[in-house]
Amino acid sequence: MPGTTSAGSTLDEVKAELAALEDPRARAVNERHGDDHGVNLSKLRAIAKRLKTQPDLARQLWATDDTAAKLLAILVSRPKAFGRDELDGMLRGARSPKVHDWLVNYVAKKNPNSEELRVAWLADPDPVVASAGWALTTERVAKNPEGLDLPELLNIIEADMLDAPDRLQWAMNHCLAQIGIEHAGHRTRALEIGERLEVLKDYPTPPGCTSPFAPAWIGEMVRRQQTS
Repeated sequence: MPGTTSAGSTLDEVKAELAALEDPRARAVNERHGDDHGVNLSKLRAIAKRLKTQPDLARQLWATDDTAAKLLAILVSRPKAFGRDELDGMLRGARSPKVHDWLVNYVAKKNPNSEELRVAWLADPDPVVASAGWALTTERVAKNPEGLDLPELLNIIEADMLDAPDRLQWAMNHCLAQIGIEHAGHRTRALEIGERLEVLKDYPTPPGCTSPFAPAWIGEMVRRQQTS
């Protein structure tokens, strides 16, 4: 039967299940963050847990171009199964912030083409695509920095972060903070860049949470490292 998954569910059945979870209140909250869906993410994760990994279903869900379906597609996908060009195309079609974030963190970071895509995305003129390159770079700064030119990354951040569009600015700021946190030899310069540019300095931060302002972020994480 067309659209039947290996677990016995059909694409139409899964779409109907997602539609039944539509909640106007959840949609209102999500839309304030730029995400056009009304599905509670805990309930969506519960569906994914039941379905388990299903690459064919993941591709069918992604092709619907529905945000909730794309989020579920990411959760039931096999990250290593996507080719470079396929994943690049998916990233360029992931305009919802949550879909973009999950695709980078749950798929691209685990894909064997992640380094090639990191380099390509980092230099892309589309700021949303470039933000994915910076996210993958931040991952390398923390986990596999060998071969990265950290001074040059700081040069680029210093020159471009202040005027970057929001999503790209956020990703560059995260990289700045990660360099300062993980690499003591570059910490002073990272702090100086953050203090001078003041990016996200006034970002509203709930009590008990760490500010995304890079100097505050660096200072708090270094303090935790030193007291742990």
